[in-house]
Amino acid sequence: MLERYTHPEMGKLWQDGYEYERWLDVELAVAEVMAKRGEIPQQAMEEIRKSAKVNPKRVLEIEAVVRHDLIAFLQAVVEEIGEAGKYLHLGLTSSDVKDTGLSLVLRDSGRLLKSDLIALRESLAKRAFESKYTVMVGRTHGIHAEPLTFGLKLALWIAEIDRQEERLDQAIVSVSAGKISGAVGTYANVSPDVEEEVCLLLGLETALVSNQILQRDRHAHFVSTLALIGGTLEKIATEIRNLQRTDILEVEESFAEGQKGSSAMPHKRNPIVCEQVAGMSRLLRGNALAAMENIALWHERDMTHSSVERIILPDSCLLLDHMLRQMTKVITGLKIREDQMKRNLQKTFGLTSSQRVLLALVEHGCMREEAYAWVQEDAFQAWDHGQDFIEVVTEDTRILNYLTKEKIQGLFDLKYHLRHVDDIFKRLGLQD
Repeated sequence: MLERYTHPEMGKLWQDGYEYERWLDVELAVAEVMAKRGEIPQQAMEEIRKSAKVNPKRVLEIEAVVRHDLIAFLQAVVEEIGEAGKYLHLGLTSSDVKDTGLSLVLRDSGRLLKSDLIALRESLAKRAFESKYTVMVGRTHGIHAEPLTFGLKLALWIAEIDRQEERLDQAIVSVSAGKISGAVGTYANVSPDVEEEVCLLLGLETALVSNQILQRDRHAHFVSTLALIGGTLEKIATEIRNLQRTDILEVEESFAEGQKGSSAMPHKRNPIVCEQVAGMSRLLRGNALAAMENIALWHERDMTHSSVERIILPDSCLLLDHMLRQMTKVITGLKIREDQMKRNLQKTFGLTSSQRVLLALVEHGCMREEAYAWVQEDAFQAWDHGQDFIEVVTEDTRILNYLTKEKIQGLFDLKYHLRHVDDIFKRLGLQD
């Protein structure tokens, strides 16, 4: 389903039979540690190193008979090795190999996603600098509020990306754990020392305690973090979609030469990538719920989580990788319509300066409730009759009792709203 969207690097981690190579990594690491401890003959270990490999086709042939993937894998590998293969999997249970191998894949997937996240941040930072002082109207409840800059809107997203990067780092640490503790986690046949050395070889943390499996709160943490990142991408995509509406048209997704927006209406340029990203985020949230459902299992383990993970883990990693790369392309190619931003800002006849008039009146001795009533009355008159707000205010004798016309004129200077743009950028480490 996701093949057309899959990036080669992420695709390699989750390609058909991806688990076999990681399982072999775990089996070989255990064998190496045991050989070092004298529990496997060195000659046998040399033969294992030389001959161990996976034939996915053979694994599937065996699995069709034995109906057990790890047993089929092990039998296929032993066929390649020969007599020395009997030293593989000594004292292990299937989940020692499968769960530890899965941790390797999730760790490496998380690292790729982090690089995607960093690339998106870099793109956002570049565009934020370009539009640092590009003034536009702010909107609350969909209604014009006060001016800001498009660069500040991007800065808001950058700060959220930074938080998501921290969360992803934590999730990678959480899921980068291995266990070689046997059928119920008691180390009955393999000592904790072996587990620690194996995990060290594989670059994983050792689970402090486990039963037959690594506990699924780790995986739920990871998948939930991917869903949170997807939520941020949906937030960005939704804002771009709104700003691209014909009625607003302050930004536009790039539109390739030869691209078509509608089979019926040739004029259409739709924000299709942002719409796709918004839709895919719903899948990630659904997967996060499924991952949380996997936490509660019977006793020392049941298999209800297994079939779910075969879908949600690769799909979540592949989806988010695609979404991040697509959103980076959107931001990089985003058309910022500064001309339209100015026109939209003027649509409300200067009403975006209403708070400045209110505050000036209060500062000059007017009671706040009274000042609010006067400014609101003037604002509604300007809006309802299409008058410039500044003209209505400068003709209001009640206001002129507190403010001079020159003072009123200064209250409509948009530069006032941009005084702290540099301060905000510096907080994010966004400096020239």
